[in-house]
Amino acid sequence: MTVISPGNTESELASTITDAEAAEWVEEFRDSAIPAEAIARAITFAIEQPADVDVNEIIVRPIGQMS
Repeated sequence: MTVISPGNTESELASTITDAEAAEWVEEFRDSAIPAEAIARAITFAIEQPADVDVNEIIVRPIGQMS
């Protein structure tokens, strides 16, 4: 089993928030987001490994994002 833990990733989330204060915070937070394609590449890496390789966990986040 492989666990992919994505960090701050571009998505449509900010456009669905109705609370103005929360939406503004998310918009600012999203300034450092990585593209969804970065997560897709991590998934591709994990599933393309040979049968004798087990990728347990991948954490993908922008360089500036705190843990």
